Amino acid sequence: MPPLTPVAEALRLILAGAAPPAQVDSVPLRRAAARVLARPLAALRTQPPCDVSAMDGYAVRAADIAAVPATLGVLGESAAGRAFAGTVTPGGAARIFTGAPVPPGADTVVIQENTEAGDGRVTVRQAEAPGRHIRRAGQDFREGESLLAAGRRLGAADIALAAAMNHPALPVFRRPRVAVLATGDELVEPGQNPGPGEIVASNSYALMALAEAAGAEVIDLGIARDDMGALAASFARAREAGADLLVTLGGASVGDHDLVQRALVAEGMDLGFWRVAMRPGKPLMHGRLGPIQVLGLPGNPVSAIVCGLLFVVPLVKALSGDRHAAEDMAEAAVLAGPMPANDARQDYMRSRILAADGGIARVMPGPRQDSSLLKALSDSDCLVVRPPHAPPAAEGDACRILRLSRLGA
Repeated sequence: MPPLTPVAEALRLILAGAAPPAQVDSVPLRRAAARVLARPLAALRTQPPCDVSAMDGYAVRAADIAAVPATLGVLGESAAGRAFAGTVTPGGAARIFTGAPVPPGADTVVIQENTEAGDGRVTVRQAEAPGRHIRRAGQDFREGESLLAAGRRLGAADIALAAAMNHPALPVFRRPRVAVLATGDELVEPGQNPGPGEIVASNSYALMALAEAAGAEVIDLGIARDDMGALAASFARAREAGADLLVTLGGASVGDHDLVQRALVAEGMDLGFWRVAMRPGKPLMHGRLGPIQVLGLPGNPVSAIVCGLLFVVPLVKALSGDRHAAEDMAEAAVLAGPMPANDARQDYMRSRILAADGGIARVMPGPRQDSSLLKALSDSDCLVVRPPHAPPAAEGDACRILRLSRLGA
C-alpha cells in the first residue's frame, strides 16, 4: 500500500501539470464575466477625456470669487454630452452639471448650494481655490495605460473598467472542459424511485456546480456501472468531448467493486498518486490519461465535496489561466469549544461560525463528522483545518478555517 500523500504535496502535484488552454476566445463584454483574461488590456482612450465637473454648480474663475459675496453674469450652460461652446471671461460664470466639460477660462467649480441665481446672474457665497470640484483629464486612466493583467478573473468592476477603456470584446482563455462521471451499481438519478440497496446520485451534481462556478465548461457523463466495459466507454466519451479534466466519483478504493483505478490504468492512465493524508477524502486519486488530467474522488458525499473544494476548484482555476489558483484561503479563527488531539491525517471539520470577536471568527465544529452526512455540510459555514498530530485544543485556542462561501460551496 503506498504511503499517504500530504495535502499540500497533493495540491502541488495536481497543479504542477496545469497549463491554461492555448486557445484564446474573443468574447463580448456581456459574456466576459468570470472569464480569465488571456492578455494584458490597455486603455484605448483617456478617462475622463477632458477636465469635467464633479458637482452641479457654476464654473468660474477663482480670482473672481476671492472676495465673497461675488455676483457674476451667467454666460451659458455646460452639461454632460453638451459642452458650453464659449469661454468663461472675467466676471462671468457657466452653469455646469456633474460630468460636464469645464469650459475654457474657468478654473474652479462652486457647488450650487453655495450660490443664489436669478435674472441671468449668480451670487457666490463661498470662495473656492483653483481646481476645486474638477476631475482632471486622465485622472482615472490615460490612453495606452495597461490596466488589467493577464490571468485576472474578470469581475463586475473589471468589466466596467474594460468598457470605459472602450473595449467591446475581451481576449479570454477558453474555458476548461471538465467531464464528471459518477460510478456505482447502487446509483440512480434524482427523480427516480430507488430500489432496495440503491441511493440517489448527488455527488456529481455538487461537483458539476463547483466546476462551473470555478469557470469550467462541464460535460455530464452520467452514471457508469461497476463494469470495466461501461467505465471504458465513459472514458472514451470524455476523450471525444475534448475534456481537459476527468473527475470520477466513487470506485477509487480497493474493494472488489472499486474498479475505477483499474479501468483507468487499463486505458493507459499514468497514476500520479493515490490516497491523501486527510479526513474526509483519503482515497483521492490523481493521474493523467493522455492529455486529460484525472481526479478520482471518493464516493462518500462529504468526502467528494471537500476534495472538490480543495483540489478540483483550484485545478479548474489553474486550467482557466487564473493566476490566483493556488491561493491559500485559510484564515485565523478561535475555537468555541475544546477539541481532542488529532492523528496523522489533516482534518477538515464541518463547523459553524458563532460570532466574531474583534473581527476574528469563533467557530464550533459540528458533533457529527461522518462523511456521509450531507445535511451537516449544508448547515456548516466553514471547515476547521486540524493539522496532522495537532495536540488537544481548548476553548479560545487559535485555529485555521476555510469559509465554504470563499471556496465556492
